[in-house]
Amino acid sequence: MIIEIDGHKFDARFEEQNSPETCASFKKAMPFESQVVHVRWSGEGMWIPLGDRDFGVGYEDATSHPTPGQIILYPKGKSETEILIAYGSVSFASKAGALAGNHFATITSDLDKLREIGMSTMWEGAKSIKFIAE
Repeated sequence: MIIEIDGHKFDARFEEQNSPETCASFKKAMPFESQVVHVRWSGEGMWIPLGDRDFGVGYEDATSHPTPGQIILYPKGKSETEILIAYGSVSFASKAGALAGNHFATITSDLDKLREIGMSTMWEGAKSIKFIAE
């Protein structure tokens, strides 16, 4: 898979072994286009707020502390559905408190550039994002 953020392309892989249902559901939504903004409570990450969108999955391989490049899907519950992309230290949370999301994909290239783009979302605002199947 390729993930393009603000015109920069990153190589990424699905984590199908540990999150098969989340991966299958997200693949059905591809190509997926939206915008990322900087997280509000979680630390060094970008997120895609998805409101009440339902991917039809429960928790699998859920984490509150994704590492740089890891992408998690919060499938809805005490907060809205969202996708979070870690570019640094993250403790996943919302105004409702601590959350855990399904680690379903990982960016495998250019983590320095990912950090640069992440920081620019904090200072400059939203960036376009596309998830593209290869």
